[in-house]
Amino acid sequence: MTENQTVQQKSVRRNRLAAAACFAASLITVSVVGAQSATADGAAHTAAHRPAAAAQSTTAAHPAAAAAPALGSARLVQSEDFRQGLNPVGATVALTGGQALSACSGEETMRDLTKGQATAYASVNWTFDTKGMLMESAASAPTGIAADTWEKQLVELVQDCQDEPAGHWHYGAAHTLTVTGGNARWYPAYNGDGTATGGVAVLRSGTKVAIVELSGQPTDAPTYVEGIATAALNRLSS
Repeated sequence: MTENQTVQQKSVRRNRLAAAACFAASLITVSVVGAQSATADGAAHTAAHRPAAAAQSTTAAHPAAAAAPALGSARLVQSEDFRQGLNPVGATVALTGGQALSACSGEETMRDLTKGQATAYASVNWTFDTKGMLMESAASAPTGIAADTWEKQLVELVQDCQDEPAGHWHYGAAHTLTVTGGNARWYPAYNGDGTATGGVAVLRSGTKVAIVELSGQPTDAPTYVEGIATAALNRLSS
């Protein structure tokens, strides 16, 4: 593959993210109208009475707590985890592993990355009352060796978008964090003009791996994403 082809592919990926962000913003009004305060149990009850083909649900509060081996939506970012400046209005939850992983991965999903070998999947897409969104996708590995492999692949995926030409959107340097039962690498994201625009984190707790990405943020501080990464890691490790 030539250098020009590589740059063109990355440009396509980012265009997809921009389109996704615009689409997410268009959903905000729909989510707010008639929104009710739903508990995790209430959302789960509603989902249970939908047709089996409905693989995802939208709520205005917590993602539904789903029964899954060693993994479920309760282990994903919840509404109370967002820091000041991010006001969530909707969450789309899925247990299929079919959500795109990150701005850098294009349309690659957790199911693609794991080749469908995870014992369980869970993902959430949060929208806010301002621009931006948060995506998280997690998988439970059958063995520690598999989890090691998937974690490494996620890190490589993120690092692929660190080294970019001047003026291009990119991820910054890696930072590590540790909580009881888990660890993570988080990376700030920058626009071509150098302003912070969110970030991404690769999470690991036992045989569970996840990637969480915030696009858009209410402050220019790159460490804003550290708080989101810490909250996500605590959830995954709980």
